[in-house]
Amino acid sequence: MRILVLGRTGYLGRHVFAHLRGLPDTHLPEAGRSSTGAGGAGLRIDLAADSPDRLAKTLAEAAPDAVINCAGATGGDAVTLAEVNARGPAVLCAALRQAAPRARLVHLGSAAEYGPGEPGTKVTETAATRPLGAYGATKLAGTVAVTASGLDAVVLRVGNPVGPGAPPTGLPGRVAALLREAGAATGAGTMLRLGDLSAYRDFVDVRDVARAAVLAVTAAGLLPPVLNIGGGEAVRVRDLVHMLAHRAGFGGRIEEDTGPTGGSGRSAAVSWQCSDITAADEALGWRPSYTLEESLAALWADGGTGAGGTDTTGKDTTGKGTTGTEGDRSP
Repeated sequence: MRILVLGRTGYLGRHVFAHLRGLPDTHLPEAGRSSTGAGGAGLRIDLAADSPDRLAKTLAEAAPDAVINCAGATGGDAVTLAEVNARGPAVLCAALRQAAPRARLVHLGSAAEYGPGEPGTKVTETAATRPLGAYGATKLAGTVAVTASGLDAVVLRVGNPVGPGAPPTGLPGRVAALLREAGAATGAGTMLRLGDLSAYRDFVDVRDVARAAVLAVTAAGLLPPVLNIGGGEAVRVRDLVHMLAHRAGFGGRIEEDTGPTGGSGRSAAVSWQCSDITAADEALGWRPSYTLEESLAALWADGGTGAGGTDTTGKDTTGKGTTGTEGDRSP
């Protein structure tokens, strides 16, 4: 089976690629924004810039049985987000219809597409989508392009990923980086100042996300157009931060800036997110296998090797970390 992974050097893409390498009789063509592989060999693909016709020629050369699109941007201005998260999937679908119409497409979407959740409830795939801000809106546009493409395609709406390699563009990776800078501080004056941590989020281990992508790309028969991939539980962000601080041996104080300038405005407006993951269990036999404690342990043991948050096919760029939570994820 020939599986083309786009965004393979990004946070989620690296884990997806690693899981695929363990499959027997699987070939993974090299692809990226610049020539890759030994001697510069490989497929040059840039979803933010390639025309459908050019991309179709490249895909015809690759002749994939399946494509997993992990490419995405979590930060940047509205133009960058639109080019990568909205235009990218649309161009990919158009090119696949020309070059490999029978190939399965697995596209990684985002729970941010749902927007604010109702406290105490879990959102299903049929719920209304009301994203706040350019990130959620552009991810939703990408999902619409995939689900309306007529291809054998599924969108995995991923919650807030956490675990080894988490980049500093997301809250868990950012807090881990700050804790490493602080060291095992115990002095009364040692303080970690963050934004408002009162929101609830659905965290899912990056390795579980990768396993879901592999199950989706190898599943027999048609799949539902959208599947939620999350932890299935709402966790207060404050609790995650304190769990990670305990793991790091941090003895100082953690203070939250709850004022109008503290943290992310989007996070304040989205106080609750939690996904119903029943459909993923029914369609893929998938449920999370890592607890949040295990994910944070792996993140801390990773030693701060997380990469950036934008990958349009295979190139990482790192943006400034924030203490916000809505949209603090990759892709």
